[in-house]
Amino acid sequence: MASSKNWTKAFFSGLWTALNFLRNMFFNIIFILIVVGLIAAFMSDDGKVEVPTDSALVLSLNGNIVIEEVAKDPFDEFMREAFEQAEDNPEVLLQDILLAIDNAKQDRRIKALVLHLHGLRGGGMDKLKQVAMALEDFKTSEKPIYAVGDYYTQSQYYLASHADHLYLNPMGGLMLDGFGRYRMYYKSALEKLKATTHVFRVGTFKSAVEPVLRDDMSDEAKEANQEWLDALWEEYKQDVAKAREMDISNFDEQFDSFNAKFEVAGGDFAQYALQNNWVDALKTRDEVREELIALVGSDDSRRGFNSITFNQYMQVLKMPFDLPDNGSDKVGVVVAKGTILNGTQKAGTIGGDSTARLLRKARNDDSIKAVVLQVDSPGGSAFASEVIRQEITLLQAAGKPVVASMSSLAASGGYWISTSADEIWAAPTTITGSIGIFGMFMTYEDTLDYLGIHTDGVGTTEFTGLTATRKLDPRLGNIFQRSIEHGYDQFIGLVAESRSMDVEQVDKIAQGRVWIGSKAKELGLVDELGYLDDAVNSAAKLAGLESYDTKYVQRTLSSTEQLWKEFLGSASAMMGKAIVADSDNQLMQIIGKVVADFNAVAKLNDPRGMYAYCLMCEY
Repeated sequence: MASSKNWTKAFFSGLWTALNFLRNMFFNIIFILIVVGLIAAFMSDDGKVEVPTDSALVLSLNGNIVIEEVAKDPFDEFMREAFEQAEDNPEVLLQDILLAIDNAKQDRRIKALVLHLHGLRGGGMDKLKQVAMALEDFKTSEKPIYAVGDYYTQSQYYLASHADHLYLNPMGGLMLDGFGRYRMYYKSALEKLKATTHVFRVGTFKSAVEPVLRDDMSDEAKEANQEWLDALWEEYKQDVAKAREMDISNFDEQFDSFNAKFEVAGGDFAQYALQNNWVDALKTRDEVREELIALVGSDDSRRGFNSITFNQYMQVLKMPFDLPDNGSDKVGVVVAKGTILNGTQKAGTIGGDSTARLLRKARNDDSIKAVVLQVDSPGGSAFASEVIRQEITLLQAAGKPVVASMSSLAASGGYWISTSADEIWAAPTTITGSIGIFGMFMTYEDTLDYLGIHTDGVGTTEFTGLTATRKLDPRLGNIFQRSIEHGYDQFIGLVAESRSMDVEQVDKIAQGRVWIGSKAKELGLVDELGYLDDAVNSAAKLAGLESYDTKYVQRTLSSTEQLWKEFLGSASAMMGKAIVADSDNQLMQIIGKVVADFNAVAKLNDPRGMYAYCLMCEY
């Protein structure tokens, strides 16, 4: 018996030793490959990126345009790129796109701009509009802009419409289907699962919780959503019509008018686009290539014409390290992008503590004389929103003016954190408002009863035993509802104080209703219409600055984090490149959307379960 135990012990000990050896060997091989790659790069000039003379800048945008990228682990990024794995949710920084276009306008080596937009997923009308404005400014250099594509989505076409030469593949097509807000509703499904939903809310138009209460959109939500969606669509049509020099009535919004033109085009989407003046010409890839070769010359790259890609150009433009501080006065920019959660969160999500820490960092930086809070958020935790707002008041108490700059979305909690700013700037297409509060959770006593599982016990007070396995006492439910009502009163009170309005006035335009920026200005919820640069200039004026630099306030990386970021970033750039592939499995996408809907609520972590969150603000 003892011999058998010893044999078993020896076997598993040997197995563990072998596995440990293989694990160490794998990471040692990876480490050696990194070192060899770096040495080879340092000993060769091949890795140096240069802008070819008389070349075209290919603006190949991949993913969603954002004001802040979601934080990624450097080692995970290295492994993904080294093994050419697709990125699930690629992103491209708006400020990088604007920087590239502005520099290309002045760069004598760049003779043309080529919009290659097949990977662009969107990012919000305000961001698309800023890129379009940069493209129009680029045209003042008298350098041509080409848009080439096999197909164009609505977001892609918005940018393509600003090109001097807009080409579509003869086998391609485009269709402008407008803006909509459709989502899945789960009331009947939850009833079949015997789940009991407990919702506490204030606001006639606070529709964030409707998907678990109904099987369809309420009339109030339809009314509010239709208004801001119509306003956004009108803005889109006006911009495209102006860029294409056509009448706004050229947009076919009814099946009958579309079908009439589609029949004339012989059922060919490409011909329809050409006949409808959506594009300038139908050209194959080779025909486009030959035209660009005639303009900038040929090379041996896969594109065939003398060019540099957007990513390569950014390597030329962006310093690999921060320049020394020149001692100038600065306007600090703190980015608040994503859902607002309690505690410390990584970039791409707003943390009550982490974002407040950035504001505090700006307050303690003597070179920063004013701060712009750039907001792109549907809201989230009311508690975390208040933590951030309180830090803004401390900045103001320190004599530093604060200006809020609303990007695509600054609704609910996104508006809460903007409320106390000295000025609020919004884009005409910003989705804002949604001033309302809700709380929600589910209990599964009926589900468990169906399975024969029950919960019972004793406690010292009537408050003990609150759990998802027991029925909610109506008296406790009343307490929750009263707390939500107090939260709403607090929210509209803050707005009334900050906007110099009566509480009754705020209540009429609050109630969870969503507005776009231009309407929000009419209602007094924002001060001015404009973009980040406008907000920065205004903040500088409020601080009395005549000359200044702009400084993004970010978390300071530790020396170890910085080392690994630079080390792995350099290695991955040499060892691989990412490819993007979208799943065509529609069923899996629907299932993924269901999971995402519930995850969006599940990750909320307000300590009081109180949320200023706009789930219906996507379009």
